[in-house]
Amino acid sequence: MSEKVLVVDDKKDMLVFLERLLSTELNVQVVGVTRGRDAVGAISGDGVDVVITDVKMPGKDGIALLEDLRKIDSDLIVIILTGYGTVDLAVEALKKGAYDFLTKPVDNERLIHTLKRALEYRRVLKEKRFLEERVKYASLKRELIGESDVMANLLDRIRTIAETGETVLITGETGTGKELAARTTHRFSRRSKGPFIAVNCPAIPESILESELFGYRKGVFTSAVSDRKGLFEAADGGTLFLDEIGDIPLSVQSKLLRVLQEKEFKPLGDTASVKVNVRVIASTNPAIERKIDDGQFRDDLYYRLKVITVRMPSLNDRVDDMPLLAGHFLIEYALEYGKSITGFSRDALDYLKVREWRGNVRELQNTIKRAVIFSKGSIIDRDAF
Repeated sequence: MSEKVLVVDDKKDMLVFLERLLSTELNVQVVGVTRGRDAVGAISGDGVDVVITDVKMPGKDGIALLEDLRKIDSDLIVIILTGYGTVDLAVEALKKGAYDFLTKPVDNERLIHTLKRALEYRRVLKEKRFLEERVKYASLKRELIGESDVMANLLDRIRTIAETGETVLITGETGTGKELAARTTHRFSRRSKGPFIAVNCPAIPESILESELFGYRKGVFTSAVSDRKGLFEAADGGTLFLDEIGDIPLSVQSKLLRVLQEKEFKPLGDTASVKVNVRVIASTNPAIERKIDDGQFRDDLYYRLKVITVRMPSLNDRVDDMPLLAGHFLIEYALEYGKSITGFSRDALDYLKVREWRGNVRELQNTIKRAVIFSKGSIIDRDAF
C-alpha cells in the first residue's frame, strides 16, 4: 500500500494543485482538507505518514495544528508550507517539531525533494518503532499484561503471595491467563532461578498421568526399560504448575495430597520415598465445586490446595486493558505473518471494548490473529471483526 500524504490548506485551488503534483511525481496517496480540525480527524482515523500544512488558516492555524498532530503521533512528519514566511515563524515551527519550513510560491522541485526525504525518514522511524516493539513484545510474551486498576490489584496480590512460598490455587474462567499468573508468581518468588514446569492435566491420559508426575522404576511395566524421574523431581527447587487440576483422576489425587503434606512421594514400582522441595500452583475453573459435590474431586485436597487463592478477572472485567492487549497481539501476529500493520482505527477499538468476550483473552488473541491474517492495509478497521 502506498504511503499517505495529508495536505491542509484553506485555499481549494492550492489543494488541487498539490494533490496533482504529488500524486504525479510520487507514488503516494494524497488527501486534502481545508480545516485544521479535519486534519486531526484524518490523523486519528488512518495511517498518514506526512502532513503538509499552511499556517494562516481560519480556526486552527498551522502552528497549533502542528502541536496537536505531534501529540497524536510523535513520529508524524509535518512540513510547513506558507506564504507568510518569516525567520521567527520558521524558528518557532522547527522548535515545535516541524520537519521543514517552505514558502510559497511553491518551488516544485524543492517540495518534491523535501517530501522524498521526509518519507524516507518516516520509514526509518517506523522501522525503529517496529524493532522497539519487537524487543518489548519478547519481554512481555510470558507476562501478564494490563494497566487497569483490576490488573494493578491482581499484580500486587501476586507479588505478596509470591514471597510466601505457599501453595496457590488460581481460579477463573477459561482463557483468562491462569498459566501466566502462575509464571508471574514464580518469577517474583525466591524460587525464580529454579525450574518452572507447567502440566496441562486434561491433555495427559489418565493411564499415564501418575507416572508422568511421580516417575517410575525400571520394570514396573513393559515399556519401563529404565528408571525415569517424574515432573515433581524435575521441578525440585522450583515451581510445578498443575493446570485444570479438577480433571485429574481420584487415583492420583491421594498421591498428590501426600506430596503436598509430606513433601515426599513414591515413584511407581518403588518402596522408598523421594523427598522434593517444590512449590505447587494449581488452577481450576468454577466447575470444580460441582465435582467435589459429585465425589469426583477430594475435598481435603481442594482445601489443601486452597491455602491462598488468586481469582483471574474476565476480559469484560478489564476493558480498560483492551488497547494494550489488542496492541500486544497485533505486534505478535504482524511479526509472525510479515504484515506492516501499525494499529487499529478508533471504531475497531471501540468495538473491541463493548463486545462480549466469553473466551476472554484467548478469544481476543484469536480474533486479532484472524484480523491480521486477512488485513490488506496498515490499519485494522471495524470491518475486520
